[in-house]
Amino acid sequence: MSAILWVVSPKENAQSLLSLIPRNGRRRRCKFNSRLSLSAYSNAVANPSRSSEERVYELVLKQAALVRELRKESALDLGKTIETDGTTDWNLLNKAYERCGEVCAEYAKTFYLGTLLMTPERRRAIWAIYVWCRRTDELVDGPNASHITPKAMERWEKRLTDLFEGRPYDMYDAALSDTVSKFPVDVQPFKDMIEGMRLDLRKSRYDNFDELYLYCYYVAGTVGLMSVPVMGIAPKSKVSTERIYNAALALGIANQLTNILRDVGEDARRGRIYLPQDELACSGLSDEDIFRGKVTDKWRSFMKGQIKRARMFFDEAEKGVAELSSASRWPVWASLLLYRQILDAIEANDYNNFTKRAYVGKAKKLVSLPAAYGRALLGPSKLVELVKR
Repeated sequence: MSAILWVVSPKENAQSLLSLIPRNGRRRRCKFNSRLSLSAYSNAVANPSRSSEERVYELVLKQAALVRELRKESALDLGKTIETDGTTDWNLLNKAYERCGEVCAEYAKTFYLGTLLMTPERRRAIWAIYVWCRRTDELVDGPNASHITPKAMERWEKRLTDLFEGRPYDMYDAALSDTVSKFPVDVQPFKDMIEGMRLDLRKSRYDNFDELYLYCYYVAGTVGLMSVPVMGIAPKSKVSTERIYNAALALGIANQLTNILRDVGEDARRGRIYLPQDELACSGLSDEDIFRGKVTDKWRSFMKGQIKRARMFFDEAEKGVAELSSASRWPVWASLLLYRQILDAIEANDYNNFTKRAYVGKAKKLVSLPAAYGRALLGPSKLVELVKR
């Protein structure tokens, strides 16, 4: 199904899809403390008086506070039988989740393997979130991206609101709609990701890292905020919820910075430059140098600084992975370790990310999986002790 069909598909089948969502007369939703409402998210991001990092961190604090409040009120019981009004079609809902798993397995093989160690409920929920994120990304980067308009993005956001309220458009929406009814997942990170896609429609340059950081939050940091409530926090973790969310955000930022550094040449051929303009200028580089695609000493020096920054975000991310529930750590460690190696590959290519695509070969991936699994087995306190040695 094309990206366009995903956005503009009619709601004629909405009523039948409602049968996929468990109900008992009203929508089953994880309730949040109204005093900690995330309605201020957009206002915080739009406030220009602070840096992007400060504004995004405020969002992280609010998201963490919501989940912490929920953990205090009652533990999430995923084994509890859900009462329904008798109209839920469990076979269709299971099929929806299975299809999400198939999409994840096709496009994110390593991550998919890691999710197989998670509990069934968490695994299925992560698949549903992954598929929604992929479909959203395809709107601006897929084969039909040239046909996507701001109006289409508005329809996609309206569709998001509908599925959060229990009105899915298709089976993929139904899986996510069921997920957000079971886990304390808030809609705002999803809306922020859509805002990142809107940026891609109208913006192809970033004046400084402050602007780029906000973009990275929108398109990737949001994934961490979506995922932590599903993955869960280790019962023995003594780290604050805020710190864990900040680490999840850092992993999203690190991954996106890595994508940007890997795809410099590819993006340039599409007229996009996701590198801080002021830092390019300070290194004696310009857009023309990017479009020319020649590796020079100036470019190598510039890239070394960019790679160093990305690794700093990976370092920050590592502090939080061990705090996740034991069954959820492997896919996150696998993603982190593999993405870090992309930076190594850029260096191995002599910083030629104009015509050479940095990637991690199958052999290295196979070696990374048991390494990630080994780290996943270590609880919060054990990993800290290991790092200190």
